[in-house]
Amino acid sequence: MTTSVTSSSGRTLHHHATRTTTPREDADAKAVRIKVSKEERLEENREYLKNTNVQAFLKAIADAEGGGYDFKYGAIKGKRNDPWRFSDYATHPGPGRDGVTTAAGMYQINKLTWQDHGEKGMGLTDFTPETQDLIAVSLLRRLGVIDKIKDGDIEAGMSQASKPWAALPAGRGQTGRYQTGRYNQPCVTFEHFETTYKAAGGSVK
Repeated sequence: MTTSVTSSSGRTLHHHATRTTTPREDADAKAVRIKVSKEERLEENREYLKNTNVQAFLKAIADAEGGGYDFKYGAIKGKRNDPWRFSDYATHPGPGRDGVTTAAGMYQINKLTWQDHGEKGMGLTDFTPETQDLIAVSLLRRLGVIDKIKDGDIEAGMSQASKPWAALPAGRGQTGRYQTGRYNQPCVTFEHFETTYKAAGGSVK
């Protein structure tokens, strides 16, 4: 847009507007866009979950973490009448034995991760076994390794997966990222992970 003014000397001055404005997105349209985006991500993750190598990789993670779909922090595999089990999958179960740590389920998913990848990422608000599997897939996607895992490149997958999952080694012949220092988190060996992965039907590139 151009506007003109006349100065006191009689000279005509022209001003050319350079700033443009972008119409704000309608609130309803934005809500629809976000909803569609979540639904698309959910369907994509469900497709990844059908892949045999992805399934095997998740089973090997679960084996390393020692979790179960109904585990809260502090639950022990094989223990009868364990007080740190839950049966209501309507939402994340919250803190476990120490009253603080919220790692729960098959993949030891904490509450913040559940909110980020579940509700915000896929529109999921429950903590069912399927939701736990889908969140694990979503984590691997964010780490940028889901396609490498599909192709059977478990070394590349593990290198990144060892960041959120402390029980995994950083790679072949390596310890876990949190095995030293004040955390001293135990982890499985690469060979153990690979054996579990293959036993679950996974193939290696």
